[in-house]
Amino acid sequence: MKRPALLLFPLILAACGPQENDPGPGGVTVGEARALDEAAEMLDSRTEPPPLPEETPEAGAEQAR
Repeated sequence: MKRPALLLFPLILAACGPQENDPGPGGVTVGEARALDEAAEMLDSRTEPPPLPEETPEAGAEQAR
């Protein structure tokens, strides 16, 4: 019974992914890299803001007073 358990143990460990504080690409941790990727994806998915209303000459004259 011990032998099958010993054979499965390395497979179980191999299935474990990197921890949040393991070194990742570019000198940041895995968790930081994931957060940066999520932030970049969020910024990329933004739509362009609506155009600002153009200032009319009358509105500019009111602000000059």
